Amino acid sequence: MMKRIFVFALLCGMTAVGLAQDKALPLDERGKLIYYEVVEKKEVDLATLKERARLFFDKAKELTVEVQEVDSLWYAKGKLLINKTAFVLSRPSGEVLYRLYVDFKPGKYRFWLTDFSFIPYQRDRYGNFVPSTTIGIPLERKQGKLNAGEWESYVKATAREAKLFAERFKQSMSEQPINPPTAKAVPAVATKNQKW
Repeated sequence: MMKRIFVFALLCGMTAVGLAQDKALPLDERGKLIYYEVVEKKEVDLATLKERARLFFDKAKELTVEVQEVDSLWYAKGKLLINKTAFVLSRPSGEVLYRLYVDFKPGKYRFWLTDFSFIPYQRDRYGNFVPSTTIGIPLERKQGKLNAGEWESYVKATAREAKLFAERFKQSMSEQPINPPTAKAVPAVATKNQKW
C-alpha cells in the first residue's frame, strides 16, 4: 500500500513539473498571444547590438528575408514547425507563422513575437507533409469542444518553441561577431607605358 502511495505521489509531482514547464503565452493589449522580453546589455553600444541582430537575421533559416527597419525598430516574419509525437514517431502537424519585432536602445534591446497563426499540414500524394491552406488561424481563437484539446497542445508547443527561439536569439546577441580577416592591399602597378 505504501508503495502505491509513493508511486502516485511521484507521478503527481512529475505531472506538476511537466505542467509548469509548458506555461502559456500571455495576451497583449490587442488580445493577441505574445512573447515579450527586455534584455539589458550595458557594456554593448547600439551599433554593436544592431550588427549582432543583423548577423542573426542573416543566419536564421526560419525568418523570411524581408527584415524592415523603422528607426530603431526592426521586424521580420518567421515560421515555427509544430510536431506531433506518438510513441517514438514524430511528424509535423502544422506550422505557426509569427512576427518578430526587435527594438534597440543604447545598452539594451527588447524583442517580442506576436501575431501567431496556425496552418495545419496534410500529406500530399507523394507522402510529404505540406500546408493544407495558405490562410492561418490565429492561435487566440477559441476552438469548439471537439478540437479544444488538440488546439491547446498547439498553443503549448508554440510557447515552448517561442522560448527556444528567444534563447537562441539572446545567445546570438551576447556573442561577439567574428570579424573576417581583412584583405592585404595589392600594390598598384603602373600600366601606362606597357606594351602587349
